[in-house]
Parts: sequence; C-alpha cells; structure tokens
Amino acid sequence: MYNFLSLNLNCPHCGHTLMDSENLVDNEASIMLHIDIGKKKGDINLSSIYGSYNYICSVETPKDELAVFSCPHCGKDVNTEAQCNVCKASMVTLIMDMGGKINFCSRSGCKNHNVEFEDLNNALRKMYQEYGYQSVHSHEEIEEPVIEEPVNEEKEIIESGAFLYAYCPHCRRSLIDSDMLKLQLVNDKKETGFVMLSPYLNVFSSKSTVFLAEGKPVVDLQCYHCGESLMSSDKNCEVCHSPVAAISISARSKLIDFYICSKKGCRWHGLSEDDINEIKLEDSLEW
Repeated sequence: MYNFLSLNLNCPHCGHTLMDSENLVDNEASIMLHIDIGKKKGDINLSSIYGSYNYICSVETPKDELAVFSCPHCGKDVNTEAQCNVCKASMVTLIMDMGGKINFCSRSGCKNHNVEFEDLNNALRKMYQEYGYQSVHSHEEIEEPVIEEPVNEEKEIIESGAFLYAYCPHCRRSLIDSDMLKLQLVNDKKETGFVMLSPYLNVFSSKSTVFLAEGKPVVDLQCYHCGESLMSSDKNCEVCHSPVAAISISARSKLIDFYICSKKGCRWHGLSEDDINEIKLEDSLEW
C-alpha cells in the first residue's frame, strides 16, 4: 500500500543492505546505522516507513545536536557535503533498492528529508508491482446502524487483509483518511499529533507525526473529528495489559467494538465479549 511505503535501503559505499529485520520500528524492519552524536557513539534503528520519524537509539539524541552516521558493515560515513535547506546541517544519503536515493538531515529533531529517483518511471513501476494499487475508501459519516438479531448463523470470520471501515463511537464519523486509519494522540511527552495505522486486518504498518517510543503506551488516543478520548475504562490489552482504545468497525449490518492496544509495538487487538461469540478475526491475537 503506497500510503505505507516501506523503504529498503543500502549503503552508498559498499552496497550492503542496511535493513534490520530483528529490531522493528513501526512494526517493520528498520534501517540500522552507527551514530556519533554529542561525543557518544552507538547504534540507531530508523523507521523504514517513508514519512515516519520514529527510531530506537542506544544513546541519547539531544535536540539540535549534529550527528554523523556510518555504515555498520564498511564503517564509512554516509553524511554528505550537501546542506539541509532548512537548518544547513549536512544531509545523509542512502540508496534505495528500487533505484534512487533517500536524503535526510543529520540534525536531531530536523524533519527535512526527500527522495531522488534516477528513473521515475522505473521506480513507479516497481512500486506498483510490489505494493499494488489500492482504491481510496472515503466515508465521512454514517447513520445509526440497524441492529439485526442473529439467525442461527455460523460465526462470521473477518479475514486477514480485509479493509476495516472504522468509525468514532462518539460522533460516528469515519476514521479513514486517504486509506489510513487516522487517530489523534498524546504521547508520553504530552505532545499532540496523529498516528496513521493500516486499516487492513493483520497488516501492522503505522506512522506518526510525533515521536513514539517503542514499547511505551501513548497517554491518549482520540477521534480527530470531535476530540473525544477513545480509551476504554473497562478493558486492557490481553497480551501486555496496557490501556486500549475502542473504535467501531462495520460487520454484517451493525457496528461492533474493536480494541487496539495503546503500547507502541504491541500487535494485540480484539473484540468485546458479546461480539466475539458471533464474529472471529482471522489470525488475530495481534494488531
């Protein structure tokens, strides 16, 4: 899905892959580099989701500090002489599998980044081959659903990969924006932003507009229309016991409660006690 384009990147010097499938960021293989920042050396795993600024780092990365990045295989710096057009720090350049380069600023906290394609037509062809084409699902509002009594039917199965039409349980407006499940959030630093989740069942890609630390719950998840909190007061994650958010998804002829764990990196999701008797989520102990 193009909205969650995951980049596969290589070192511009030795050509070795920089992808780390053991340390996930945003539920995808991360980009692993050595980092030298503030007189400290360590390793950093960057999100491979284009447009996400999340990462895991073994050392502190103070805001506005300049960093030097290097390949973990050949040891050569990947900082370049090109300057960031926002803050004038050096840009870091990595090579994309599909052809072209990804450039990002070496200053901690600067979000300037861009992509350069050597052959745009070839790159677009590869993106469509790998990610396919997804139609845009847009549903701004819904009417109160008609509740029908089940008639001795077998349990409905929502299959992996099914598009989940998600709605706010308070204002009933759609939470789907440009084929993403969009929620407003407050992170552990009290910063407000948005998180975009894949709306396809058991596809776990995500990205956010503010930094989200791996393995930590967010403080709040809210509807981005009405601002009401979606956090559940009577249910917790059945895997890590973190607080969960409740949204509504359409199934059969009614809306059902769908719970999402608030802890970054936890893939659990589930249904209410009542709905689980009628509906099964295929392969679903995870979100």
